[in-house]
Parts: sequence; C-alpha cells; structure tokens
Amino acid sequence: MEEQISYLIKIFQRKLAATPMSFFRYLYPVIDWNDTLIGIKGPKGCGKSTLLLQHIKEAFRGKDLEKALYVSLDNLWFSTHDIIDVVDYHYTHGGTHLFIDEIHYHKHWQTLLKNITDDFPGLHVAYTGSSMLQMESSEGDLSRRLAMYEMRGLSFREFLEYEGILQLPAVTLGRLLDDHVSIAIDVCGKTKILEHFKKYLEVGYYPFYKSVHHGYYQRLQNVANQVIEVDYPIVDDITMSTIRKTKKLLMLLAERVPQLPKMNELYKELETDRNQGLKMLYALQRGGLLLLLSDNTKSPDNLSRPDKIYINNPTMMFALSPQIDTGTLRETFFFNQLSQGHEVRYPKAGDFLVDRKYLFEVGGKGKTFDQIKDIPNSYLAVDNTETGHRNRIPLWMFGLMY
Repeated sequence: MEEQISYLIKIFQRKLAATPMSFFRYLYPVIDWNDTLIGIKGPKGCGKSTLLLQHIKEAFRGKDLEKALYVSLDNLWFSTHDIIDVVDYHYTHGGTHLFIDEIHYHKHWQTLLKNITDDFPGLHVAYTGSSMLQMESSEGDLSRRLAMYEMRGLSFREFLEYEGILQLPAVTLGRLLDDHVSIAIDVCGKTKILEHFKKYLEVGYYPFYKSVHHGYYQRLQNVANQVIEVDYPIVDDITMSTIRKTKKLLMLLAERVPQLPKMNELYKELETDRNQGLKMLYALQRGGLLLLLSDNTKSPDNLSRPDKIYINNPTMMFALSPQIDTGTLRETFFFNQLSQGHEVRYPKAGDFLVDRKYLFEVGGKGKTFDQIKDIPNSYLAVDNTETGHRNRIPLWMFGLMY
C-alpha cells in the first residue's frame, strides 16, 4: 500500500508547492479549522481547492506536514482504489488531518464521511464539494457533527486585492447605506475605480482568469457543461435525457434573461413537464449557474416558479449570453453580490427587496426615483458614477460587502 499511497503524496506535494500564498479568499479567516468535520461547498472554479492547500501550507510545516494528507476524488486513481484504504494508511502512520477535494465524486459520500469520523477517532476531516450537494439529506446523519461553509466567486473587493490595486476591508450593508459618500471618495482618490469595475464584470468572478490567457469564456462554458454533465448526474442520479434538456434550458435562459419567465412555453420547448422543468431550474441554481428571484410568497423548498431568472454572475453572462444587455448586467451584479449574506426578494415596486427592509432600483447614471418615490428605505444603485449622494449609491460599491 505504501508504494500506491506515494503516488497520491507526490501529487499532494506538487500541488502544495504551486499554491500561492499572496491572496486569501474571504472565507479563509471565517473557517474554524479546529472543528473535526468541515465541509466547503461552492461552484466550480471559485477557489475551494486552493483554500484547502493554503491552510495546509500555513498550518503544517516541517515534520508536521506528514500529519496532513490532501486527496482529490476526481483523480482516476480512485477508479481502482478505495479511499478508505488511503485513510487507514494515513491514520495508522500518524496522520491527524485529512483533506478531501471533490467529495461528490464518491457515490456514497455522506456515508463515507460518517464511516471516517466513526472509525478513525480524533481524525480531523475537511472536504470540498459541488454547490449542488444537498447537506440536509439524512443519509449518514452528518448534520450534528458538521461545520458547513459555502464559498462564492470573487467579490469586486476581492478582485481589487487580487489584482494588486487596493486592499479594502469588507463593508456591511448598514455602513454602506449610511457612509457610502466618504467610502467612495477615499477609494476614488486612490484609483480609477470604474475601469477596474468594467474588467471585473467581464472576467473577475472566477479566480482562475489569471491563469487562462486564451479561451477564457470557452473555459467557463466547459465549467457550465461539467456542472450539468458530471456534477448533476452524480448528485441527483439523472438520465442522459435530463442532462440534454438541462443544457438546453440553460442556453435558452442565457438568451432571454432576465425575464418574468413564461414557464409553460419553456416546458414545451424542452418537451418536459412542470415538475421536471422546475427540478432542472433549481439544479442550475444549486450548481452556481443561475440566480432565481422570488417574492415573499415563494419557497424554494416547494420548487415554485421564480418571478425572475438571472445567469448567476456577470462573468458567466459574458461566457453564455450571445448579447449582453447593460440593464441585465447591472441587475445581475447587484443580485449576485447582495445574495451573499442577505435575503434578496422580488418586490412589488423597484428591482430588489433586501432583508425585507431596503428597496433598490438598479440603473444607469440618469436613473431617477420615479418608480420608488415615497417608499421608505428606498435607494438607487447607479452605474457609471464614482461617487453618490444621499440615497443614490454607485453600483460598484455593492461589490465591497464580502
């Protein structure tokens, strides 16, 4: 077994050596690495693997590195080998920490985790998986012992740091609403923020943009395909017909979003029924490809029809949509950034209701309050402007919140 494990250790060491330590995602300091079972889920390409390796590189030095082992279950090696044998070898040879990447590639991943935590007392396990994973499932009974985290793509704030432009602390929504003028003056005194915002919208949501010099949007299309062709069947055990219909659904929506969806027409085009159509729609949301906006009467648990559908983020919009509508781009950015840590709903007036309290209308420089006048706690999120005034807030500033 030692010779076979040495192959995995070489891969681990190679990846560790190549792991950069100059930039850490927003989630890194939030995780309590002392927990015995840690789960990190999120869309492909958001930096989950790098986060694990950064922690190993920082926490395990010298001889202590032998106590940690990183493996990725999408490695072909596991098609002919059992992960439990690897865990047993690591544990019996003094290993104390195990890091499992792409956990969803194991058919019974929840049972696997339960067996590891039950059968190897004291072993600390951290794993990553697709954002499609349904952690509330009772299989394996993990909920009582699991510390679960969800990771998003880069915020505009993180992008500025990643590009070496500015290091800014995250701003709460409350402080942004109260103090946006002074924050904007400070930022705009240091850099030309709008040109960076434009680049962020086009390429900046996925950290791997720096390592892809040609064909970046093709790479993002491949990410979308892998979510549908690989992650979705693994997680939900669907048929090839459903895979094809889900891909078609995504491309149809990419041409039309945002919309008050005429779902019956979509079902007809897809040759499917309401139940399967909604399942595919919510699978694309869980996979980090769509954002679904509903009013306060809708519940995702009931797979109800959303009021509005968006591509998940502006960068994915550029990869999937044949034409980019500026208004849609603005709304997509706002919804994507605010949906991290806040409840965003579809209001009767305006574009977005945040935390059931704050009403926002999103638009260009000439946007007025006409549509939301006389409504308490109403704000404009305005594009193409560096600084705001009173309840007019520059759109780019909503990217400073994580």
